[in-house]
Amino acid sequence: MSYAGSYGEVNAKLNLNGQSPVIKMNGGVVVHLIAKGNSTDERFGLFKWDMPGNAGGPAPHFHKTFSESFYILSGHVDVWDGNNWTKTSAGDFMFVKEGGIHAFKNDSGEPASMLILFAPGPPREKFFVEMAEISKSGKKLTPEEWTSFYARHDQFMV
Repeated sequence: MSYAGSYGEVNAKLNLNGQSPVIKMNGGVVVHLIAKGNSTDERFGLFKWDMPGNAGGPAPHFHKTFSESFYILSGHVDVWDGNNWTKTSAGDFMFVKEGGIHAFKNDSGEPASMLILFAPGPPREKFFVEMAEISKSGKKLTPEEWTSFYARHDQFMV
């Protein structure tokens, strides 16, 4: 039990449409930070991931400290479950436990959108902000610098 009170309390946090911070990633991907980990007492993080057609995506990787879930809102997203690529569409869902190898990409030529849920809620937005900054700066990281960057953000490439 995480709440021991008898009467309940007023503690809801409302985020109205359009109030979420946005990160513009390489390739036209737009990440809406619906619920950052610090806004949910680090219980989870929820991001909306909007991809233009042929936006690609991350290579197969895993995380040691959090699970990741993907819920497809629109379009087609290819997801990697550690064994196979599967073309998903609206209403499809994939859950990946800590240590689970996964990836996703949009190679469909059409826009796609999905929700990504991290649990518990590390400050995952820092990873995406830093990725966007690296891309915008044009800086080319060495393989060692990429490995260090990923490790700092609990992302281990396969």
